[in-house]
Amino acid sequence: MTRHIRHAAAFCALLLVALLVNATRVQIVDSAAYDDNPANRRTAITRFDQPRGDILVDGRPITGSKDTGQQLRHERTYRNGPLYAPVTGFASQVYGTTFLEHAEDDILSGTDPMLAPLPLWNDITRAQNPGGEVVTTVRAAVQQAAYAGLGGKKGAVAALDPATGEVLALVSTPSYDPERLAGTGSAVTGAWAGLNADPDKPMLNRALSQTYPPGSTFKVVTAAAALDAGEITDLDADTRSPDPYTLPGTTTSLANEVEGCANASLRYAFQWSCNTVFAKLGADTGQDAMAGTAKKFGFDTPGLRIPSPVATSTFDTAMDDAQLALSAIGQYDTRATPLQMAMVSAAVAGGGSVKAPYLVDRTTTDDGDTVASTGTRTLRQAMNPGTAVRLRELMTDVVEKGTGRNAAIEGVTVGGKTGTAQHGIGNAGTPYAWFIAWAQKPGDAEPSVAVAVVVEDASADRSDISGGGSAAPIAKAVMEAALR
Repeated sequence: MTRHIRHAAAFCALLLVALLVNATRVQIVDSAAYDDNPANRRTAITRFDQPRGDILVDGRPITGSKDTGQQLRHERTYRNGPLYAPVTGFASQVYGTTFLEHAEDDILSGTDPMLAPLPLWNDITRAQNPGGEVVTTVRAAVQQAAYAGLGGKKGAVAALDPATGEVLALVSTPSYDPERLAGTGSAVTGAWAGLNADPDKPMLNRALSQTYPPGSTFKVVTAAAALDAGEITDLDADTRSPDPYTLPGTTTSLANEVEGCANASLRYAFQWSCNTVFAKLGADTGQDAMAGTAKKFGFDTPGLRIPSPVATSTFDTAMDDAQLALSAIGQYDTRATPLQMAMVSAAVAGGGSVKAPYLVDRTTTDDGDTVASTGTRTLRQAMNPGTAVRLRELMTDVVEKGTGRNAAIEGVTVGGKTGTAQHGIGNAGTPYAWFIAWAQKPGDAEPSVAVAVVVEDASADRSDISGGGSAAPIAKAVMEAALR
């Protein structure tokens, strides 16, 4: 009898060991697989069991949460959703998160360990932190001016503080209300399908995720390369540029939209945007100097985050002289995001220094204690400080007496550059209207705002479309709002 009891006890002990081994496998070894299993609802239920933290503009929340009483209890809400969609992105119970909602998800959802009162506190207590807050650098008045200026046309605006890199406005139109994607059910799936099928692509963040041929606004980069390389030493000297200009190694002629470009000075060519002068200048400056300067401004430099990811702006590094000439006027394969062109303008305004753009000033706990903050950081020196001074002079001439007079602000020093970018097969598409600029108040040591505007569907006859006519007034409104 005793022997049978011992056998039974041993068997029970073996079963206990097997249970412990299996529990260890399930809870430790295979835990990640179970957590990520689509059939596991516990993670989602826990995630939405409490309100999500808020994103703030000018100290006021532009997001919120509502208690639905459902299993996934709290849904995201948005104040002025279409206005701020390029900043916030969406937080959906079905489709995940984008932009700031994604980049700062750990803070907003309360899962960031830095939100805990003590290290390992949540691991011990199994508690869940309230969602933290994300304080942005965006200024409401500047954002609203940009959104109103675009007026629903396809386009984008990016505005920066040249001294710090703070993003003051980030607008993309047409836009959408991210609250339409917040919950679950047929309304959400219908909204998702409709937004994705819309040919105007309202969910595309044109300020960060779309690249365009920058057209003549790229002449700022070409001028910087030529001045730094010593190809131009006198802004008012003749450039020995024919009109029309035959692209090197081809029989293709390049002409101008204005008169007086033959053998024009750099000052005149910049003021009136002479294609022939800048195409020849780019070819004469050479591939290495042009590509090197473009890279210093931020082209061909992947991985930029603000903290939302930014598409890479490109300048081809393997071209023949004809292609280089076209690239020097912002055509051929040259592509840039509106944020990148705002960085170009900010570099000129900031003495040649390219500051890292950033959208989040700081993150905090739900009761306002700072978790992390973002400081000013210099990415690189795009040009010599002396070159930046000369470019500021050239850009000021554009606004005071050239193609950018629609951006002039009374009593304020404004520098700018217009651009009209051809695109499409045989350049048959409606040209993109560009304007980049900076503004400096009287008495200020440096400009306090830099902006880039692109309009895809400028409402004008093809022959009349220009950055000065379509984009410059928007830039002016944005700069006025920033200066207030």
